[in-house]
Amino acid sequence: MSHREEGTCRTTSLADRGVLRVSGADAKTFLQGLLTNDMETTDGGGAIHAGFLSPQGKILHDFFVLRCGNDYLIDVPADELEALAKRLSFYKLRSDVVIDAEPTMTVAAVWGDASALPEKALPHEVLPDGTLAVTDPRLPALGLRVLLPNGTVLDEVAYAPASEAEYHARRIALGVPQGGRDYAYGETFPHEALYDQLDGVAFEKGCYIGQEVVSRMQHRGTARKRVVPIEGDGPLEAGAEVMTGKLPVGTIGSVDGTHGLALLRLDRAASAQAQGIPLKAGDTTITVRLPDYATFEMPVAEGV
Repeated sequence: MSHREEGTCRTTSLADRGVLRVSGADAKTFLQGLLTNDMETTDGGGAIHAGFLSPQGKILHDFFVLRCGNDYLIDVPADELEALAKRLSFYKLRSDVVIDAEPTMTVAAVWGDASALPEKALPHEVLPDGTLAVTDPRLPALGLRVLLPNGTVLDEVAYAPASEAEYHARRIALGVPQGGRDYAYGETFPHEALYDQLDGVAFEKGCYIGQEVVSRMQHRGTARKRVVPIEGDGPLEAGAEVMTGKLPVGTIGSVDGTHGLALLRLDRAASAQAQGIPLKAGDTTITVRLPDYATFEMPVAEGV
């Protein structure tokens, strides 16, 4: 991560994101019955981070939902936009719901020292130029998620443009995973992707697809795997397998030099630590830490 002047606000255009618009009289009820999070949160102008799960409780898509008048805008990975629209449409049935791509909007992040955020880029407000800016619902330290009309100059929303690599370096440092980079769609439970830690799931809301599995994992505390920050004694490689001896522990996702995120079996990592066995990714020795916001702990080692 480059070291800009302290107090500087950064802005990053997230070119790998796209926007869906969900409209119609039944839009809110429709989404409420499908997503892991509570649509009521969007009523005050905030955003939710949510997932669409398989019946087995695994994440098929993850995204942000923002309210825009009577419609809802979904900030989703661009390469998942068409698949998400198709999956949502499958459940529409006779609901008064319209699901369309919104090609007139682009996505950006505004981040850095909160005191340096431009006064007009306050969270929970629709800006005069049609830009929506909301506090990142996963972790306020990530700054703002911003949806803005195509052609809007980012410097009108913030200043000191930063690269996507700089933005992801901050995300990695804060220990916030991202779907498709740090966990695979269709293979990962919400707890493993830290949805329970980063307000990605509402445990008190009504039914949604995969809810029973998520609730069971919450009540039983059965999440053995988690995405956690790691540090290597040399540069890390995305996709590298983490081992303890000959036993696999997990896979590295996003990396920023010697820092990264990895989806690991924490029980195996704890057992290796207790036995003085290093975690390795190739020739690189790995150290695991928990994110500052974590309410979970490394498990007590009881063998592998």
